[in-house]
Amino acid sequence: MASSYGSKLSREDYRRQKDLEAARKAGTAPAERDEEGNEINPHIPQYISKAPWYLDTGAPTLKHQRASNSTDKFNEKAYNRGQKLGPAATKYRKGACKNCGALTHQTKDCVERPRKLGAKWSGKDIKPDENIQDVDLSFDGKRDRWNGYDPREHDELYKEWEMIEEERKKRKAQELDKAVVEGQASAAKLQKLANKSGEFSSDDSDEDEEKYAEKSDMPGQKVDTKTRTTVRNLRIREDTAKYLRNLDPSSAYYDPKTRSMRDNPTKDIAPENLLYAGDNFVRYSGDATQMAKMQLFAWQASDRGNENVHLQANPTQGELLHKEYLEKKDKLKDTTRDSILEKYGGVEHLEAPPKELLLAQTENYVEYSRTGKVIKGQERAIAKSKYEEDVYINNHTSVWGSYWEDGNWGYKCCHSFIKNSYCVKL
Repeated sequence: MASSYGSKLSREDYRRQKDLEAARKAGTAPAERDEEGNEINPHIPQYISKAPWYLDTGAPTLKHQRASNSTDKFNEKAYNRGQKLGPAATKYRKGACKNCGALTHQTKDCVERPRKLGAKWSGKDIKPDENIQDVDLSFDGKRDRWNGYDPREHDELYKEWEMIEEERKKRKAQELDKAVVEGQASAAKLQKLANKSGEFSSDDSDEDEEKYAEKSDMPGQKVDTKTRTTVRNLRIREDTAKYLRNLDPSSAYYDPKTRSMRDNPTKDIAPENLLYAGDNFVRYSGDATQMAKMQLFAWQASDRGNENVHLQANPTQGELLHKEYLEKKDKLKDTTRDSILEKYGGVEHLEAPPKELLLAQTENYVEYSRTGKVIKGQERAIAKSKYEEDVYINNHTSVWGSYWEDGNWGYKCCHSFIKNSYCVKL
């Protein structure tokens, strides 16, 4: 069947090939063998057993599925980079770098500082040649970050940490001894003193680490003693995920892509008792609203022809212009108000009334009985209406409307239903 690989089969040959494959799977025909004489399992699918077009050898094989046993030259020996070849030359050589005088690279590839007068013309401070090795590297070998690394260099870190640990134990022991002498040591400190020869405990204070961090600080760097070690997960386990605060599908929508829940998931809880009010709450807290007002001012100013106002390009200028605009606006509002009051009057109505009238509170003490009569103090004066009171007409001793009968109103004194009648005592 070697002729069937890499060539198009006729209909008859294709039918014979299928019959042969079925016989091999049934065990009635011998299995197919590869180039090395090994049997090929007939149940292997064709897309696995058939080699790609760029590896097709014209014969059945499974070499393309096996791992290559070839060793990479790069893995056998690491090459040295940046080493120099012996002492430097004493004078300039023809074909060498015009800047530093090395013979192993050209002037355009020189990594030395550009000199005012190169080594070709000055003949001074000629650099030695580099050690360039001709190494045939693979794709991964060219990009190996750990080429030439000596694992023994990591032992220096162990030594440094051991020295720090010993110094920490000594300092802790001295502090506790001093506290015992002064009589200020607690039981916990004495227990730590008894276990000072043990391993490092995570319950110890970070005071010593902070002191070490201050000493190990370098210019331009910031050492945080809380993040000196690797943290696997920074999420606080006591926090509840946003999407678990309300499991009702019709509640606030949670966007898994941005991990945001803008609406309040628990609207039935009072705002002062809320632990989480949605992400939109942050948009209206702090200076967020002020930032939105400044952005709106910049857009309006740009629409009205002032193209110099741009909040993102020059935020300081935009803030100053917005502040100046608000001051002018308040000044214009006060001027307009003063002009209206001067023209129409009414300043006296803008003055706040006394606090006693606003709150209706006085220092007068009045004591009442259960029936509502005044026992002690002066009874509060009854407010008078705008109508005349205690005025009786036509000899009446009661007012109109004080008597009612059969759907008619009248006077109580004479039972008269005529309003302008003269009172005749009963």
